[in-house]
Amino acid sequence: MQPAVKLTIPGEPVAQGRPRFSRRGKYVSAYDPPKSRGYKEYIKQIARQELHIEPMTGSIRISVKVYRGIQKAGSKLIKRQKRDGIIRPTVKPDTDNYYKAVSDALTGIVWVDDNQIVEMHVSKWYSDTPRVEIEVEEL
Repeated sequence: MQPAVKLTIPGEPVAQGRPRFSRRGKYVSAYDPPKSRGYKEYIKQIARQELHIEPMTGSIRISVKVYRGIQKAGSKLIKRQKRDGIIRPTVKPDTDNYYKAVSDALTGIVWVDDNQIVEMHVSKWYSDTPRVEIEVEEL
């Protein structure tokens, strides 16, 4: 069993977008929207640079903290409350779409398959330094 793995993905988080479809003759194929695909590649690149591990093979617990940037508009009081975690993001994108982007990107790098994840905690916060913090632990 490996020790817990921690990874920070700097920059504004991007949620998994809805799949797009294209038709070639009578065949229809689905594909990731370019923004989602690019963000997943970015996560993979950082994970490969930072983590030099074999993918986990057992049951996994994952914690994902999504820190969105604080909007420019708004009073100083509201910005401070966002910074202090009093006001949390209740706007789109949904928390599960952020999680899906992360779990898809880390498959094959941190774990063999995302069906190994048996426990998860995902949360959204505001921050002056947008990022995603991931902690993975083999149970």
